[in-house]
Amino acid sequence: MTFTQTVEIPADHRITVPREVPTGQAILTYTPARSETKPRMTEAEEIEWINKNIEWLNNEAMINLSYQDSQWEDNEK
Repeated sequence: MTFTQTVEIPADHRITVPREVPTGQAILTYTPARSETKPRMTEAEEIEWINKNIEWLNNEAMINLSYQDSQWEDNEK
């Protein structure tokens, strides 16, 4: 006998089994369904995102470059 039921996985990842399923040892079959993924951004969408976030991106780049600069200075000593 096979029981098949589509369920929503809650945030705590706990699934309750219906009372109709007999107690005792059981074999569970788990087949995850593919969720629909959002397609990748188009080139135009990427450019729009970059332009919206340019200040943040520049700040992040400068922070990362400052870490690299200090490492180079340490290696020169």
